[in-house]
Amino acid sequence: MRKPQLFQSSVIRMFEAKAFFPFESLAADLVPHAAEGDDGSHDLAHILRVFKNAMRIHADEGGNGKILAAAVLLHDCVAVEKSSPLRSKASALAAEKASGILQALGWAADAIASVAHAITAHSFSANIAPETVEARILQDADRLDAIGMMGAARCFYIGGRMGSGLYDPFDPAAENRTLDDRRYVIDHFQTKLFKLADGFQTAAGRKLAAERDKRLRDFLAAFMDEI
Repeated sequence: MRKPQLFQSSVIRMFEAKAFFPFESLAADLVPHAAEGDDGSHDLAHILRVFKNAMRIHADEGGNGKILAAAVLLHDCVAVEKSSPLRSKASALAAEKASGILQALGWAADAIASVAHAITAHSFSANIAPETVEARILQDADRLDAIGMMGAARCFYIGGRMGSGLYDPFDPAAENRTLDDRRYVIDHFQTKLFKLADGFQTAAGRKLAAERDKRLRDFLAAFMDEI
């Protein structure tokens, strides 16, 4: 019984790795470490979307593709809930864990440091300026997944995990109350999501962000119309 299970697991890993073309070999090593926990907003599907965003930006902006791919694959390798007091340290914890993983794989110290910086700087809550091309691309690629239709989907998913309500039924637009995105999911659009498009680091990222920001604003307009 054990051999078929091992074979099936190997096939799944190979299939997953192929999705990360042209870094299949790297993905085969790192996908098993890419995500932990049961957070569906930071799962392997999220990692793959960020990878595709990153490769799209990388094609225009340059940078070291292998460093970027490793940073993408490991940027969420430590799971910290949005409601956790450690949330602002999540990227630093992920960078530390990623460094150990890459060291065990024989990576050079300077390459590990580059990956670690990109991971540390990608987080909105960490508030650390990205200093390299790879770090700027990862930050943009990750934030693209927080706006547009995917951003809306993830916002509601996370709100459900946190036990938040959808909106204040008597003042959904917060015209006469303080915004509270822990209590109402829809408030998160104004407290954070609508602010993201202004902070993109690369020209390619800004162009993609403008398109997705419009979709997100159109979504909120339609949502408000329906309620």
